[in-house]
Amino acid sequence: MSLGCWATAYGQQAPPSQSTIAVIPQPVRLTPGTGSFAITPNTKIYVGPKNDELRRIGQSLSHEVMRATGVQPPVVAAAPGKQPAGSIYLKITAPADTLGAEGYTLSVQTAQVVLAANQPQGLYLGTQTIRQLLPAQRTAGASLPALEIVDKPRYNWRGMHLDVSRHFFSTDFVKKYINYLALHKMNTFHWHLTDDQGWRIEIKKYPKLTTVGGYREGTLIGHYGEKVPRYDNVRYGGFYTQEQIKEVVKYAQDRYITVVPEIEMPGHALAALTAYPELSCTGGPFKVGQTWGVYDDIFCAGNEQTFAFLQDVLTEVMPLFPSKIVHIGGDEAPKTRWKTCPKCQARIKAEHLQDEHELQSYFVQRMEKFMNGKGKTIIGWDEILEGGLAPNAAVMSWRGMEGGIAAAKQKHQVVMTPGEFVYFDHAQGDPSLEPLSIGGYLPLEKVYSFEPTPPELTAAERKYVIGAQANLWTEYIPTEQQVEYMVLPRLSALAEVLWTPANLKNWESFKVRMQPQYQRFAALGANYAKSAFNVRQQFVPDTTKGADVVSLLLDATGPQIHYTLDGAAPTLSSPTYTAPFALTSSAVVKAASFENGQPAGKMTTTQVLAHKAFATPTKLASEPHKNYRGTGPLTLVDGLKGSLSHTDGHWLGFLGSDLVATLDLKKAAEISAVRSTFLQKPEDKILLPTTLEVAVSIDGRTYKTVYSTPVAAAQPGTGISEVKADWKKTKARFIRVTAKNAQPPAAGTSPQAPDTWLFADELVVQ
Repeated sequence: MSLGCWATAYGQQAPPSQSTIAVIPQPVRLTPGTGSFAITPNTKIYVGPKNDELRRIGQSLSHEVMRATGVQPPVVAAAPGKQPAGSIYLKITAPADTLGAEGYTLSVQTAQVVLAANQPQGLYLGTQTIRQLLPAQRTAGASLPALEIVDKPRYNWRGMHLDVSRHFFSTDFVKKYINYLALHKMNTFHWHLTDDQGWRIEIKKYPKLTTVGGYREGTLIGHYGEKVPRYDNVRYGGFYTQEQIKEVVKYAQDRYITVVPEIEMPGHALAALTAYPELSCTGGPFKVGQTWGVYDDIFCAGNEQTFAFLQDVLTEVMPLFPSKIVHIGGDEAPKTRWKTCPKCQARIKAEHLQDEHELQSYFVQRMEKFMNGKGKTIIGWDEILEGGLAPNAAVMSWRGMEGGIAAAKQKHQVVMTPGEFVYFDHAQGDPSLEPLSIGGYLPLEKVYSFEPTPPELTAAERKYVIGAQANLWTEYIPTEQQVEYMVLPRLSALAEVLWTPANLKNWESFKVRMQPQYQRFAALGANYAKSAFNVRQQFVPDTTKGADVVSLLLDATGPQIHYTLDGAAPTLSSPTYTAPFALTSSAVVKAASFENGQPAGKMTTTQVLAHKAFATPTKLASEPHKNYRGTGPLTLVDGLKGSLSHTDGHWLGFLGSDLVATLDLKKAAEISAVRSTFLQKPEDKILLPTTLEVAVSIDGRTYKTVYSTPVAAAQPGTGISEVKADWKKTKARFIRVTAKNAQPPAAGTSPQAPDTWLFADELVVQ
């Protein structure tokens, strides 16, 4: 039977036994057997003779068996013959096209264990499955459950990214990070080595890249959006020598993980420009970035010296990495300097380019041609699509899925990495209970729900989606322990997304299988996040009931949820959550999970404000941006307030358009005020409205304006402003609130496509 037939048959069965067999990612086919294979002092691991690669894989498995059982089986190199009982066999089989290079079969019987694959890589991946069948904590007299597995991955690119530019991590920790990838059958490590805040790879021809560009004279304290930025004024930095790079690459290779380096261009280049300011448009001077964000100073595209420099750098970089792919960044490259740089403008004219976007395309294509000549292929963030995609480039789609869709339609390979699903620098629980982060909200279930192949693509186009990865940007992740916290357990969810056929994914099964995975993390000493045990409070307005329907959810299985509505901390004697319930009045909802009589996670709190328009029908004249729709128009009347993060799901975001919301109280009532809340984040072009207008109506056709005034300017920096609209008490059923988007045209130009945002939250009617 072919692997495809097995997958179909298995997809029609119930999930495998969840009592003893907990493999992540879920195999394509897993058939539980009867009995188990005992690990004893007589157990041996047999591999083919005269094959150092198989011996190494066998020794790796022996080490894992020792860690789990206290027994270290010897690795025996022997030709196939009579197979003694009580041993484990690692075999290279005759090619079977259904398994591919990474597929494997595993047969665990009471008498023996046979792991077979077409390639050593498949054998190694199969040993990770055996590792998960072993007890998480050391257990004497341990055994493997009897079963049959046929398995191979869904995607070829199963990746994790690590930014070492914003914060630097030792080679020992990078190896530990690679170990976590190996445990999850990931095969690609994207190593982000250069950025504005630090150049981290030794380049012998340009030593100042590390001696100067590798260190900054202080780092931002707190969040980028604070009104008054603060810095610690402590010199910070570090870099990897080329020998250390080789050491890490070899370590990854031994685990069948490809290391893809990223050397940023043309933007995110401030560290390099500090070392070599002649490569800029202005000549500097510069200093290595101390804060986060995007800088206007980038590599000069009109300067021939820039291309000579980058070719020299890549000539040293490429031999260090066997990967056929090199990441060249290409994102967030402002054209500010290029627009006024004589050399860049001369380049545009000489190359018959339309504008600065085509100049970036010229830049990327020129570097691609150089690297293609060295046998390498480039990949870049989806901005490399702008101005025309380089002929052979692959695209990493981070600003949603659209860039990946566009590239696939142009027959270019795509790695999906949209921020909404796989930016692991986002908080994984209630931000007030999590470490300081860049913002955003990405719980475990959201990662698990990720589908890398968009349905908009045809069958022919889908083959260009070669996989996906998660990104870990480290602006707010200064320690190795926090890296672990942000990655684990979300890496487990991503691994199943990328390995397991979509029809076999099962969230409830995954939660159960995560229980021994948490134990495994603990045994490894990993500082994994326990946010999955914090209660997620979900509120959905029901306009028929005039209430929020409250669901209390866990991303873990096992604990029981208790809650209160009066602000008191829940205990075991508090109401037990069994099903969603309606909330019709103001409340402070507190919820916590308990297991074995003890708290399993941190308590979560939500304040709900019921007002005259609470959970009333609401219509919008224009749709908010697709990335910031909250729960739809009812986001404005759900009784919840948004945080300083515009991605927390409590804001409606309008790009260049106004907020025009009509609220239906369903019957006429005396009203005299609306309290509107808006977000301001100037660095993200999120501005307060210029004016606010409130009009009321009895019949929904004829409206009377009761309030209209300019909105007062807010203090600088990120903040939430409440605009108070008061008028003489009036009887009305319908309320129309209009907030005007700022929409300032670019300086010195006629009005163009708007790029300013208006973010609105609760409209409190009194």
